[in-house]
Amino acid sequence: MGWLTRLGGLSIDNLVAAQVVVADGRILRAAEDQNADLFWAVRGGGGNFGVITEFEFGLFDAGPMVHFGLFFWDAEQGREALRLAREVIAELPRSMNAIPAAALTAPPAPFVPVEHQGRPGYALLLVGFGPEAEHQQVTERIRSALPPLFDVVTPMPYTALQQLLDEANAWGFHGYDKSGYFAELTDEVIDVLVEHAPLKTSPLSVLLFYRLDEAYSEVGEDDTAFGGGRNPRYTGFFIGLTPTADMLPAERAWIRSLWQALRPHMLGAGTYINGIDVHDAQDTAQVQAAYGPTYTRLAAVKAAYDPDNAFHRNVNITADVTLAPRR
Repeated sequence: MGWLTRLGGLSIDNLVAAQVVVADGRILRAAEDQNADLFWAVRGGGGNFGVITEFEFGLFDAGPMVHFGLFFWDAEQGREALRLAREVIAELPRSMNAIPAAALTAPPAPFVPVEHQGRPGYALLLVGFGPEAEHQQVTERIRSALPPLFDVVTPMPYTALQQLLDEANAWGFHGYDKSGYFAELTDEVIDVLVEHAPLKTSPLSVLLFYRLDEAYSEVGEDDTAFGGGRNPRYTGFFIGLTPTADMLPAERAWIRSLWQALRPHMLGAGTYINGIDVHDAQDTAQVQAAYGPTYTRLAAVKAAYDPDNAFHRNVNITADVTLAPRR
C-alpha cells in the first residue's frame, strides 16, 4: 500500500502473473488460468510458497510530476491537526491521497525553517495526481482552517515522492514497529495519540496513518490472500526508530504501550502483515490473527506447495491446518 492505493489499489491487486520456484524445484507460472491457487496465495501470503523470480504487473499512468504538500503543526495543536486531517481526507477526490503523521520531529532539511528544525509536532502529507487546481483548493482549505507552523507546497517528480522517506529510514538504524486497522480516526484514537506522542525518546520515531478506500475497496474480500478487510479504513503504522541499539528498548516499550492503548479502538484482532515486526514473525497466533479466516485456505496451499516449510524465514504460514482459525 502507498500513495497510489486509493487510485489503483494494492500492489497485489495489479499483479497479472508470477513465475515461482516452489520447494521441490519446479518452476511454475501462477496466474488466474494457471496454478490459480498459488496465484491467489502469493497475492498476500508473502514468500511462504516459493521464490518469485518474475512479476508481471498491469500498469496505469501516474506522473511524471505530482502535486505535493506538507503541512506541519506544533505539538500543542495535535488534536486540532488530526481532526482537520480526518475532515480533509473524508472529502478527498480519488485522484488525491494524504497521510497524517503524529509524533513527528521536523527534520534538519532545507525545506524546514531553521527555527523549527528538531521541533516535535504533527503533519499532513498531501499528494495530488490530478489537476493542480484540485490540489490547490485542498491546500487553501487546510491553511485557512488551521494555519500551520510551516508548509511546503510544490510540484514534485513521482520518483522523488517515492524517495521522500528514504533518508529518515536509512540503513543502520534500529527499529521496532507495530500496526493496526481503524475504521476512522475517532476522537478517542486521537486522544491516545496526543497522550502518547510526547513520550517517545527518539526524534526518528513517527506514527503514520494510510487511508484505504476507493480502488482498494473495489476488490473482493476473497479475491486475494490479503488479510485486511476491504471495507474503507485506515492502517496505522507505529514506528520506533533509533540511531543506536541502546536507545531501542525504550522506544520499543513506547510503541508497545501505545499499541495497547489503541487496541480497543482497532478493527478486529488483525494487523497489516507487513507491519508484523521480525521479532513477532514466528508467532503463529499473531500471524493467524493477521490473516483471520483466510489463514485456513493459505495453510492448505502451503501444504500443497511447501509441506515441510522450507520457506520459513518470513511472517510464517505453516501447513498445519489444524492450528488455523475456522470460519
